[in-house]
Amino acid sequence: MTDSTPLLSGVPFIPRGVRLHFDKVRALWVLLAPERTINLDPIGLAIMNEIDGTSTLDQIAENLSAQYNAPVDEIAADIREFVAGLMDRRILEVRR
Repeated sequence: MTDSTPLLSGVPFIPRGVRLHFDKVRALWVLLAPERTINLDPIGLAIMNEIDGTSTLDQIAENLSAQYNAPVDEIAADIREFVAGLMDRRILEVRR
């Protein structure tokens, strides 16, 4: 992902077969995918909670920036890194 502009203007969505789940045994939120489990830290969970299949990543960055009173550029950088990692693992997709 060398150009982040198209990524931030895209709409992220969770593909079929992947779901957000609260693991009661470990008391943490995870992403469940075929044969994989991804533990979510508070930042990852905040990002995943904003993914609704209609909001762009740019809109998500603005929402989280307002919610946490943090600079939108820093939030956008965190989102880019998080989303790129999940896309590489085929756990999240982005419609451009």
